[in-house]
Amino acid sequence: MITAKEPAKKSMYENVMEQFNKTADVMNLNPDIRKILSITNNEILVHFPVKMDNGQVEVFTGYRVQHNNALGPYKGGLRFHPTMDGDDAKALAMWMTWKTSLAGLPYGGAKGGIQINPRDYSLSELERITRRFTFALGDNIGPELDIPAPDVNTNEQTMAWIADTYMSTKSPAERSNNKHVVTGKPVGSGGLEGRDRATGFGVYLTLKLFFENKNETLAGKKYIVQGFGNVGYWVSYFMEKDGAKLLAVQDAHATIINENGISVNDLFEHSKPRKGSIQGFAGAKEMEPKDFFALDCDFIIPAALGNQITAANAYDIKAKVVAEGANGPTDNEGERILLERGVTIIPDILCNSGGVIGSYFEWLQNRNGELWPLDEVMAKIEKKLTENYKKVQNIVNEKQLDWRTAAYILAISRIETAYIQRGIFP
Repeated sequence: MITAKEPAKKSMYENVMEQFNKTADVMNLNPDIRKILSITNNEILVHFPVKMDNGQVEVFTGYRVQHNNALGPYKGGLRFHPTMDGDDAKALAMWMTWKTSLAGLPYGGAKGGIQINPRDYSLSELERITRRFTFALGDNIGPELDIPAPDVNTNEQTMAWIADTYMSTKSPAERSNNKHVVTGKPVGSGGLEGRDRATGFGVYLTLKLFFENKNETLAGKKYIVQGFGNVGYWVSYFMEKDGAKLLAVQDAHATIINENGISVNDLFEHSKPRKGSIQGFAGAKEMEPKDFFALDCDFIIPAALGNQITAANAYDIKAKVVAEGANGPTDNEGERILLERGVTIIPDILCNSGGVIGSYFEWLQNRNGELWPLDEVMAKIEKKLTENYKKVQNIVNEKQLDWRTAAYILAISRIETAYIQRGIFP
């Protein structure tokens, strides 16, 4: 018997292009600018050898895609993941262009990474891989050209290695002028107080503002989080302070639930010595991973990888709000189903933009040779996020659009204005 094949799952790049073309149609984007924004400026592919602890050499593949720099230097994370490829980097770079524009920052968009599972390597091997990748990228990155930041499976230590390697390639007199080649560094190595929590704080704040607009608070609200890395932990930390209840958490190793609420700090202390894994946590019981998104809760925070909410599970979702802590966690078919069912999706380019806003302040701090205290940094981030949120909300209300389309219109309009005002060379 012949059975119909399931439709192939769209890639992140196909999703981002559909989103872009939909918005371009809605806003009647200038056709010449549409051509420019539909392609990337540069796609860098590097292969580089690294000696392993056992003395053998492995060759790794690294990517850096620079989508657009009409508004300023390229900006975007580096991720270490086995599924990392050129198409993912292109999609993520394009999302970064929209995100930095929407946030009102003087940046363009880029993304990159290495196709590895970091759990398979020792810390010293990861250091050598990171440093050799930085050297391979060479002058394709720089503090006024392209500024990487942490992403999936990278952290402040990764950024410290990149900064040190890049600065070491410069003359002694120039080294300190290149400290802002990356953001998300440790505080002791030029990092920003509060940068570690900025992305999670942004997700928390957008949800807080969303419910405040409905004359509601977060207190007593039940939510689930996919991914308990940097973003998942910090958003849960702030949610707990406001009285919201963490019902369930899912990561690559386990899916856990506690109807009475999961202690954020206890789960963090459990996961820390286990390379971030939540498996085996005594304060919750394990459940079927496929039932995770179907849990009865007020909102969902996907804070892991892309394409997690799809046509295969969108009909099961009972939450009325999805706040995108990850980049591209909802594919276009999943989004269409959720919108038809009256679910609000707070899009990634708004919801998780606290990270790049924090990165901007770190970059400024390094450029200006200043040091800002935590309370001042968090106030700056909150002010910027709140302004951006209100702009998107106004478009949603005025034009009766979904949140993603409204955010895209604001982001792309700013880039369109820059091209119209300055023209195309030559």
